[in-house]
Amino acid sequence: MKTLTKTNFNFSGQQDLYQGKVRDVYSLKNNQLIIVATDRLSAFDVIMPKGIPYKGQILNQIATKMLKATEDIVPNWLEATPDPNVAVGKKCTPFKVEMVIRGYLTGHAWREYHSGKRELCGIPLPEGMKEHQKFEKPIITPSTKADQGDHDEDISREEIIKQGIVSENDYKKLEEYTYKLFERGTEIAAKQGLILVDTKYEFGKTSEGEIVLIDEIHTPDSSRYFYAEGYEERQEKGENQKQLSKEFVRQWLISKGFQGKENQEIPEMSEEYITSVSDRYIELYENITGEKFVKANIENIEKRIEKNVKRYLSK
Repeated sequence: MKTLTKTNFNFSGQQDLYQGKVRDVYSLKNNQLIIVATDRLSAFDVIMPKGIPYKGQILNQIATKMLKATEDIVPNWLEATPDPNVAVGKKCTPFKVEMVIRGYLTGHAWREYHSGKRELCGIPLPEGMKEHQKFEKPIITPSTKADQGDHDEDISREEIIKQGIVSENDYKKLEEYTYKLFERGTEIAAKQGLILVDTKYEFGKTSEGEIVLIDEIHTPDSSRYFYAEGYEERQEKGENQKQLSKEFVRQWLISKGFQGKENQEIPEMSEEYITSVSDRYIELYENITGEKFVKANIENIEKRIEKNVKRYLSK
């Protein structure tokens, strides 16, 4: 199946192109951004050699729905989605931190805890916790926003303010928005029989100085979901939780001896495995939105995107 792993468009008024781990970001003269969600797959901050069919469309469409479902809590950057893989919106100056919020001891938090650490981003963690156990209340564990090719690093609230990465007043607002967004995301997930385990939010400032939500939210790349049904029973038995997230890719890579560390080779992904990853992304889309996923025509994705975006910009 065809995948979109790289783009190189030339839109009217284009100033520059930034290629992130998954998204290609086109800056236009009028303070506008065109963000193309590609089918690239990133894990442990490393881009995998092969793309995942429909992944970009899935991420873009979930993010669009979730941004619209939370715009009463915090304004966001989004203005339009002229193509299944494309979002257009306001250009913002991003804060150099990702606001990671966790409701459960899972993934990176569990790996740190299991290694013996009892503090994460300056937050003390109680003894005797089990993997996938729910925290008494959600915790915010920020990370620095890495430059391309670097790893994001855990950082405490105190260090962020002390280093002047974010001012204290702005950081308080980011915290407030993060808790409220996570609460809304939890409610949306619960209606679909899911648990929003953890997620990350990114924020920026508009040219007018307004804090807005940017990037994607509540997608399988930025979030982790458990199935609510059977959660308690699986916990009691010490079984793995049934989850919808990119964690299954990370676990597969770990089982093949890859964690993004130096001198580790990325394992070969067979066509069969790639199809299974695509199916998991579609499963998450349908579970989290409660809607059937409609596959866009991928015969010539680049031409389709270019045509749709140029039509939008000409209006």
